[in-house]
Amino acid sequence: MKRLLIVDDEAPVLYALRRLLRRHFTLQQLGVEVCVNPLHALQRLHEAHFDVLICDYRMPQLDGVTLLARARELNPRTVRMMLSAAADFGTVLAAVNRAGVFRYIPKPWSDPQLLADLHAALVFDPCASPSTEELERRRLEALEPGITQVEWGPNGEVLMPSHLLTRPSEL
Repeated sequence: MKRLLIVDDEAPVLYALRRLLRRHFTLQQLGVEVCVNPLHALQRLHEAHFDVLICDYRMPQLDGVTLLARARELNPRTVRMMLSAAADFGTVLAAVNRAGVFRYIPKPWSDPQLLADLHAALVFDPCASPSTEELERRRLEALEPGITQVEWGPNGEVLMPSHLLTRPSEL
């Protein structure tokens, strides 16, 4: 069984993520633990091994980049992902450079994309050398967050997120 720790200071976010994951994973496939307090999460990382860590960026007491960087020091094989509404370049850059994040998940998240990212994280080995394609994906994602996350339609077409679509009357 793989183990996932999710850290966010907003309890409703944790409950929503746990509900989503319960619908898509059995308890034998994925054990999910949640923490509303980043200092408690850091203590849990000292006590137990987690395959994947997802945490928010903006939290009281300890920001997400610092928590992810400490998790990296404790266990480099823990795959680290950041979940945040903060999409500025500095946040993404700090997450990549200081904490070696695998994916940056924007809030609000897309359920299919979050599940795809989590599936990828569950098979990823952060200690293995990244491929040329992965290095390029990380570079592009750091420059323009969200650019490498494309939703495909059933016929192979690229789907535009609804928040980017405008009606002719709105132009």
